[in-house]
Amino acid sequence: MAGTEPDSVARSGKEKHRPRETDIRLPVRAAEDGNPQKRGYHGRRPRHGQHNAPLYAALDLGTNNCRLLIARPEERGFRVVDAYSRIVRLGEGVGSNKLLSSAAMDRAIDALANCHRKLADRGVMRSRLIATEACRAAENGADFIERVKAETGLALEVVNRETEARLAVAGCASLVDHEADGVILFDIGGGSSEIVWLDLRNRSGARGYALTRFIRSWISLPVGVVNLAERHGGVHVTPDIFEAMVEDAAEHLASFSLADNLAEAISSGRVHMLGTSGTVTTLAGVHLGLRRYDRRRVDGTWLDDIDVSKMIDQLRDMPYEARVENPCIGADRADLVLAGCAILEAIRRRWTCSRLRVADRGLREGILTELMAADGVWAHRKPGRRPERRRQRNRT
Repeated sequence: MAGTEPDSVARSGKEKHRPRETDIRLPVRAAEDGNPQKRGYHGRRPRHGQHNAPLYAALDLGTNNCRLLIARPEERGFRVVDAYSRIVRLGEGVGSNKLLSSAAMDRAIDALANCHRKLADRGVMRSRLIATEACRAAENGADFIERVKAETGLALEVVNRETEARLAVAGCASLVDHEADGVILFDIGGGSSEIVWLDLRNRSGARGYALTRFIRSWISLPVGVVNLAERHGGVHVTPDIFEAMVEDAAEHLASFSLADNLAEAISSGRVHMLGTSGTVTTLAGVHLGLRRYDRRRVDGTWLDDIDVSKMIDQLRDMPYEARVENPCIGADRADLVLAGCAILEAIRRRWTCSRLRVADRGLREGILTELMAADGVWAHRKPGRRPERRRQRNRT
């Protein structure tokens, strides 16, 4: 579920790496939800002794991007110490011929070799390396995974769509409104799009990673920005072509089994959308009028429903050349962004919420969160605490 990144470096086809260390703080009681740093790393210097903590890594090879995040656990979260992102378009053409092309595989292998070097240089202790829709859908996906192992030494795990949905929730849960009764979380990827309904009406104060327990239902659409743009065209998009893309995506939404219950929850007015993908971060960047993409301003931004409509209309009416020149889109995403907008529009027409929160975070942060939580890195109580107080804190 790798949504494309509107990053100035990624757009040029070059790698992002060696960021400054970033302190990521998370609520302890929230069971350590992840907080990413995909573009631009700004934070405090490490505290004394923290350089000795083990490093964890998460790699997400999607239909469009290859992305790596390396982090060190801290008392209330984790600190991102290194990252890598490169557009590889691994799923290019898979929608039509069901095969990964030689050129696409070569691009991905090159990016993965760089990731392997980073993992080795950093001495990463624990990692999870996943591949998503392109490798699931391609008939030669298994052969490619074997080639990756042989040529780079990396053992990729092809995850199913349910795992993708759960990891997206784990990575973005800290952006859920504390007062919300529900959330429609979606990730518009390159080859598929996942939608999750978090039913929070009985969450009893649960926050952060603990919200993964409240996944009521989910759906994975076999449409993403790459295969939708390939079917309909993404360069010169007329209103009719855009509407055809919306209808293409909308056809798959009817299979969401709990749609009636979800509509009832939305009618209460306490349900919001939470989007994690290059589509929504692009919309937020354009809405904010950024001259250069700034993750610190985009991540966590709230957009009213009317603002989302205005931004979609603005991008739909923007010529291809203007999209290329826009600092929040760029040449590598100019032919994909309208396909993403069409998928978002199909979701909004199916379920209309008054607010959308933008997440510049996702699968990698969810992976890191789950790895660290499984190792109990946040479970150790401070010396001197009485057991009674610990039990009381665990009940909150």
